[in-house]
Amino acid sequence: MSTLGFYGGVGSVTGANFMLDTGKTAILVDCGLVQGDKFANEINAEPFVYDPAKADVLIVTHAHADHIGRIPKLVKDGFSGKIYSTEPTRALARLMFDDALKIMQMESERDQREVMCEQMHIDQALALWQVKDYKTAFELDDGVTATLYDAGHILGSSIVELTRNGKKIVFTGDLGNVPQPLVGTPHIPTEYDYMVMESVYGDRSHEEVNERSELLKGYIEETIRTKGTLIIPAFSMERTQGMLLEINNLIESKQIAPIKTFLDSPLAIRVTEVYRKSVQFLKPDVRAQIEAGDDIFAFDGLKFTETVKESSQIARVPGPKIIIAGSGMSHGGRIRTHEKEYLDDRNCIVLLVGYQTVGSIGRLLQDGAKHVWIDNMKVKVNAKVATIRGYSGHADRDQLVEFVHGGLSPKTKQIFVTMGEERSSLFLTQRLRDYLGAPAIAPEANAEITIDF
Repeated sequence: MSTLGFYGGVGSVTGANFMLDTGKTAILVDCGLVQGDKFANEINAEPFVYDPAKADVLIVTHAHADHIGRIPKLVKDGFSGKIYSTEPTRALARLMFDDALKIMQMESERDQREVMCEQMHIDQALALWQVKDYKTAFELDDGVTATLYDAGHILGSSIVELTRNGKKIVFTGDLGNVPQPLVGTPHIPTEYDYMVMESVYGDRSHEEVNERSELLKGYIEETIRTKGTLIIPAFSMERTQGMLLEINNLIESKQIAPIKTFLDSPLAIRVTEVYRKSVQFLKPDVRAQIEAGDDIFAFDGLKFTETVKESSQIARVPGPKIIIAGSGMSHGGRIRTHEKEYLDDRNCIVLLVGYQTVGSIGRLLQDGAKHVWIDNMKVKVNAKVATIRGYSGHADRDQLVEFVHGGLSPKTKQIFVTMGEERSSLFLTQRLRDYLGAPAIAPEANAEITIDF
């Protein structure tokens, strides 16, 4: 018998942190930041529920901050085991850690608050890190074998399968919306005894997947017609690169005229370089497009603005123009500067293309707020706020049900529905029970459940 601990990502989309303890080896899956909550900084700085020094292994599903953000703190607090992921996940994690440290240091100086970790802890974490290929089993302690499979969420994202004595437990990480602009479809696990799955969109469907390119085209055409500004708050990883590919294809196919487009995020620029070097992890039709000579991350009118000075000059450029900047939920980053500049402009469109967590500025805008506070400044919202849900990186309700259905068998003992807001997790749990007869539950935070593994 083993124990499965749910130490993060329960009752919330963010903060994923699970532990499988066989009694002889403790295997962590993900160690992410809590995001969106107004007390997130305090929560992230709290001690871990468990002793990090007693954890033997950490397997990372992908490089989003809500899955990797607390790894340097884990090391700081005593973890010294091996860390495993795909090669792109490690490369992207390095960039994310460096960026997060700069933000923490700035916030520390501003708020007189101790930073969660230092550069040395990032370096120590990366030194412990080993990369593994998809579909290649590797041995852990106490007879546990691990295998990573493509989760179709972002570059290098993984589903983690752990087997021992003929038993199998699957950790989905975040599952991709199908189809994604850049990466392939999620692997469907079979013959599993247990599954720990995400439920970000467990109560909603993406009705616009097939129309998303047309919708994007329409907002760009409207921006061109009004000589306005299209602001796209985009996550630096995957969403930004997907947007660049979509605009590239619209321009090169002459569906829209070239338009001044600014990628205003140093992190997104560096992440894009990782994508350029990881073509083998992209889906076949995108690989073919690149191999035919198309630089999918470059088109007429596109400019990468790396420096603060370059960023500040964007406001002087007359429309029409597109500004892609982070962060995707407007937590921080340069997008906030542009929102302060343009939210009161009726010729501005704010286009939300990713999940907006409760409490974030993005969620307030999405919910129709007439004013928002940005950096202690009250900003009136006259801009048009639009959402294209089809660009979500997460599988929707129906895709999640189909994912479970594809591998459900009499062998399945329990499905743990996690990584979603409470409403979403509970809705998906009930749907899995009603539609599939699946033994699904939504565990409580910090629950430790005995399983036959």
